[in-house]
Amino acid sequence: MSFTEQYQKKLTTADEAVKVVKSGDWLDYGWCVNTPVALDKALAKRMPELENINIRGGIIMWPLEITKIDSPADHFTWNSWHMGGLERKWIKEGFSFYAPIRYSELPSYYRNSITGTNVAMFQVSPMDQHGFFSFGPSASHLAAMLEKADCVIVEVNENMPRCLGGFEEGVHISKVDMIVEGDNPAIGELGGSGAPSDVDKTVAKLIVDQIPNGACLQLGIGGMPNAVGSLIAESDLKDLGVHTEMYVDAFVDIAKAGKITGANKSIDRYRQTYAFAAGTKKLYDYLDNNPECMSAPVDYTNSISTVEKLDNFVSINNAVDIDLYGQVSSESSGIKQISGAGGQLDFVMGAYMSKGGKSFICLSSTFTDKAGVMHSRILPTLHEGSIVTDTRANAHYIVTEYGMANLKGMSAWQRTEALIGLAHPDFRDGLIKDAEKANIWRRSNK
Repeated sequence: MSFTEQYQKKLTTADEAVKVVKSGDWLDYGWCVNTPVALDKALAKRMPELENINIRGGIIMWPLEITKIDSPADHFTWNSWHMGGLERKWIKEGFSFYAPIRYSELPSYYRNSITGTNVAMFQVSPMDQHGFFSFGPSASHLAAMLEKADCVIVEVNENMPRCLGGFEEGVHISKVDMIVEGDNPAIGELGGSGAPSDVDKTVAKLIVDQIPNGACLQLGIGGMPNAVGSLIAESDLKDLGVHTEMYVDAFVDIAKAGKITGANKSIDRYRQTYAFAAGTKKLYDYLDNNPECMSAPVDYTNSISTVEKLDNFVSINNAVDIDLYGQVSSESSGIKQISGAGGQLDFVMGAYMSKGGKSFICLSSTFTDKAGVMHSRILPTLHEGSIVTDTRANAHYIVTEYGMANLKGMSAWQRTEALIGLAHPDFRDGLIKDAEKANIWRRSNK
């Protein structure tokens, strides 16, 4: 039977496909831009008659129809591998929970720890002449996810970019149970954080000055990494490489400015390697059928053993808070879940182990709450309940608009002095008093 014949045999409607879902099932909704649309609408119609449904997914970029039914918590639980704004809202509504992960291990969770998935449903690009559907810009963990799925339903979207890779970047029709052709919606866009602030620009300049020609880059999402990307695109840097968890618009700007060649990469030479991508249409158009870009599973991209092979690896990520011990929280503030662990710790460790590598954790020294009150992001200790994303032993370079400190090898009193020097001046005296109480401030400190 030809691939076209198999396609027609497996083709069905979204309403028919979701009839396979039954109460008590575990479902997978893909990841990020692969989250289903037509199948989500169809399942929302059925959800009121179902109960105890558990759904896995993450980085939701548009409101899901299943969340719009009456009392969603009575029918399903959303289990997120990485929280976004919508998912934080769902926590308050009682049906969303974060699943703590080390992102590089996620494929092995599916293969070794999770008992199985009853139904997996997600968006893909149209089938090629060889019978393969591309996962688009989300290789991540999807191949592993499908290995133990009882039923695989793909929702074809003609607007999904075909992202090239090398392994585990798509699924063959022989492994698909049902095919649904949706309405071909535009791919969900994740816009930038707006124009970079003066603080963002100051931090970006401090970091860019530390990047050598030929460095290999990893950028996180957010205003500061985006500002770093913009500054790199305008700089005199050359022959840069890319090996990152998330591919963002800034990389497109850097590449189009002629700064990326990948010529100095010891592995995946001349290719920009990433686990998933989210951004604007500019990004999706750039990735589509681009042989320079390599979509790969996250247990490869985020593996410390992979990252450390890349000389002059530069990792740039955000943080929510950091305390005077050097503990970094990038996923929660107290018990308030904000994001997820993602691969930050893997890149922090991998970058340090890379020959000439550097890991930068950047943050503004303060934030202002809704009441107009300014608060320090550099704290005596993290807020009660805050999650430690990077332990104090792993922290490398910490950067605010007031400077940069390399914490590696510093004693407790040295760290304290360095971090207080990165705090807003209005908070420094208070931090010194707290440090004295904690016995981490030396009398001869400045």
